[in-house]
Amino acid sequence: MPTSGFRTQRLDAIVLRHQDWGEADRLLWLFTREQGKLRAVAKGIRKMRSRKAGHLEPFTRVTLQIAEGKDLPIITQAEAQETFSSLRENLMRIGYAAYIVELLDRFTYEEGENTVLFDLIYTSLARISQEAEPSFAVRYYEIHLLDLLGFRPQLFQCARCGEEIKPQDQFFSALAGGVLCPNCGRQAPEAHLVTTQALRVLRHCQRSSYAEARRLVVSDNTDHELEQLMQYYFTYLLERSLNTPDFLRRIRS
Repeated sequence: MPTSGFRTQRLDAIVLRHQDWGEADRLLWLFTREQGKLRAVAKGIRKMRSRKAGHLEPFTRVTLQIAEGKDLPIITQAEAQETFSSLRENLMRIGYAAYIVELLDRFTYEEGENTVLFDLIYTSLARISQEAEPSFAVRYYEIHLLDLLGFRPQLFQCARCGEEIKPQDQFFSALAGGVLCPNCGRQAPEAHLVTTQALRVLRHCQRSSYAEARRLVVSDNTDHELEQLMQYYFTYLLERSLNTPDFLRRIRS
């Protein structure tokens, strides 16, 4: 984030992650409503008496005051607005939160304001924290994140021949960017089978509000299929695997 032209600024932020910096400081990756993704330094946060430490944990929504620094902005004040405490009481929820944050972190750069992405990550963290079965919130987040990033998968026509997709099991090709009809799918060795039920969930999530999409009843088998399908697509787009899916698998086992 360019620091020229301001001395201090107030930001509404989600803490994505952090790492130790120097002897007592911490470097934070933030996604803010006003500036999009940025990095900032919290001075002295690792000292025993630091008042900012509890306000700057990952997955926290926080109001920040930042000041211009020599290399990076410096956090001068921090006040947590939402810590998602129920999320932190369950290892599976923590895993889901870490997963959606990793996706946002991997796909975004310090490119300036993006309020729609900010709202998506915030509402998704809230849903994972509050809902009895949070996996659907993750599936909904995945498909809408792809939309906002410009990788909207084609789900209604064959991504190769353009034929309308019929209510039968199909194929999904990351290379083609969407669903393939059976004829095209059998000629695409990279494509993965996708069942009618899984495709129905993806379509409903893509075109519906969360309240409408949430009415769907999604079986464990379908949720697992969608999870695998999305990992295949994200790995293709990022050209590398994510870290958090392995963590989620270890929690389940």
